[in-house]
Amino acid sequence: MKKHSLMVPILAAVLLAGFLAAGFGEAPSKPAAGLSGAWKGGVLGTSGWLADMKGLAFMYVFNADGTMTESSNYDAFPPGPPAYGVWRKVGERQYEARYEVFLTKAVAIMDEIAKGNGWVPNGYGVLSQKITLSEDGGSFESTIKFDLFDQQGKPMAGGGEATSHGERIRF
Repeated sequence: MKKHSLMVPILAAVLLAGFLAAGFGEAPSKPAAGLSGAWKGGVLGTSGWLADMKGLAFMYVFNADGTMTESSNYDAFPPGPPAYGVWRKVGERQYEARYEVFLTKAVAIMDEIAKGNGWVPNGYGVLSQKITLSEDGGSFESTIKFDLFDQQGKPMAGGGEATSHGERIRF
């Protein structure tokens, strides 16, 4: 009987030691491999429409399957959805991303909203980004090209170019 009564505390101690050794419940101390993960960064427009967007910031999620989502602090100006796209590795610590966003037309007068005509579709934008990941994987530097298209897919003036610095979001 004594053997069985000692087995429960011994088994509990072994399981507890195993969970502690595995880091159960702890946040990862190292960033995920490559670009996968959540990021936040500032964007400095150097030409076109992007140059007019003061204090522009992006939040990204790069999924392991090569898809991505980007949202900016300007998504509500005029109201619009986040951008969706794809990314891939092209070299050592080098990546490229291509993502698209729907554009909406700002209302000219507030009466348009009451008539149901506010923020109608106004084409789309394509962002192409070249990304260099830091050696420690915790930040990146990039260049961004933004091309605008009307609803028929014809290029429109505006768009622009920018540089960006991103930091991995961590616990």
